[in-house]
Amino acid sequence: MTITDTHTHLYSESFDDDRKEMIERAIAANITRFFIPAIDSTYIKDMYSLEKAFPEHIFLMAGFHPTHVKENFREELAIVEKQLEERKFYAVGETGVDLYWDKSTLKIQQEAFRYQIQLAKKHKLPIVIHCRDAFDEVFEVLEQEKGEGLFGIFHCFTGTLEQAKKALSYNMKLGIGGVLTFKNGKIDRFLSEIPLSEIVLETDAPYLAPVPYRGKRNESLYIVEVLKKAAEVYNTSPEEIAEVTTRNSREIFGI
Repeated sequence: MTITDTHTHLYSESFDDDRKEMIERAIAANITRFFIPAIDSTYIKDMYSLEKAFPEHIFLMAGFHPTHVKENFREELAIVEKQLEERKFYAVGETGVDLYWDKSTLKIQQEAFRYQIQLAKKHKLPIVIHCRDAFDEVFEVLEQEKGEGLFGIFHCFTGTLEQAKKALSYNMKLGIGGVLTFKNGKIDRFLSEIPLSEIVLETDAPYLAPVPYRGKRNESLYIVEVLKKAAEVYNTSPEEIAEVTTRNSREIFGI
């Protein structure tokens, strides 16, 4: 059984004391594919070091996170563009819109999001979308960019069934993580109405730890709890969930 974590920040400072051991715990539990989203240029060196340490297991993205979009955002986008021209990446992301922390940057967040979608299309890569308190604003950009070349993952999906269907209409798969296990997470109520072929699993470690670890540091090993809950929701085995979601991740990332 191969389990894929499609979204995990393994370079985070939260893992500085036990990164190697934490990754090895996950690999021992058959979680052997880790897709690593970018935040901004300050993390590039750490991402490359991680890839060097676990070359068979680590797959990097290039991108610029919406919460880091400030006045210098065009400089950061230029770095993303240069990275994509210089070496292999498996996606552009994470990018999108986040209005939880700062609504004043909406327009430049959307501009940075649109630009990264265009980079993804140019390099024939999937886009990995971050959306917090911003479904309408994300859909506005996707509506402008929809069509040939647009595909990817709607990371950490927390919306309604209607929003899920709309995300799928833009050729996105839904990234399902710890929120699925939350008592008030709500997505467990309708997820079975979404075909299993349209979801992938993720942790977003070190954030959003699933029950029974909620409130603690998340790590890739805990994707097993998401896997178990998804098996309940779809009334199938964890092995089936692992197989199908890993196959879905291969379809998206090309590996």
